[in-house]
Amino acid sequence: MAPRTLELLEEHQRALRACVACTNMHRPAVVGTAAVSEILLVGQAPGDKEPVLGRPFAWTAGKQLFKWFAPLGLNEAEFRARVYMAAVCRCFPGKNPGGGDRVPSPEEAANCRPWLEREIALLRPRLIIPVGRIAIAQFLPPLPLVEQIGRMASVQRGDLIVDVIALPHPSGASTWPRAEPGKTLTVRALALIAAHPAWRALLTAVPA
Repeated sequence: MAPRTLELLEEHQRALRACVACTNMHRPAVVGTAAVSEILLVGQAPGDKEPVLGRPFAWTAGKQLFKWFAPLGLNEAEFRARVYMAAVCRCFPGKNPGGGDRVPSPEEAANCRPWLEREIALLRPRLIIPVGRIAIAQFLPPLPLVEQIGRMASVQRGDLIVDVIALPHPSGASTWPRAEPGKTLTVRALALIAAHPAWRALLTAVPA
């Protein structure tokens, strides 16, 4: 099962890298390791550094993200090798005229959604970790972060029922995870991930 899934994931990623659906996005598409995993992490969109470095969460937000996961038992290299890292949009959206990264449009998110759905269908994950508001909105009802972070939900995707544990965005521009109640709720969400059977199985699995 795993070798065939890996082959299909690699084929999927080759097609994803060739996507030209969004004219205002900056190629290339950013993809992570083709990890055959029961855990799927979904970010929002790459920044300007990720296409150059060739991996998701490769800059400041990534440093914070992997600081969150290190106490749970995986360093950055181990996490990238064992968790499939996806995103709502895979290409850098560009900068706003006034500064900061442009938020992908609903049309761009819709164009990219089939790639994520294909990954869910291939991996059939037991746990999805959406990171940031745009990613969370793909899986959970539109509610304030205080009602989404620090809880686990079960959602249906096709014939699959999967657990979802959301995290706030780890960007340095966001104070939400560093101020209450966000700080406590983020710690609670990470504890839920650490206790999840898929995470515990990931820690004990022998790397391929």
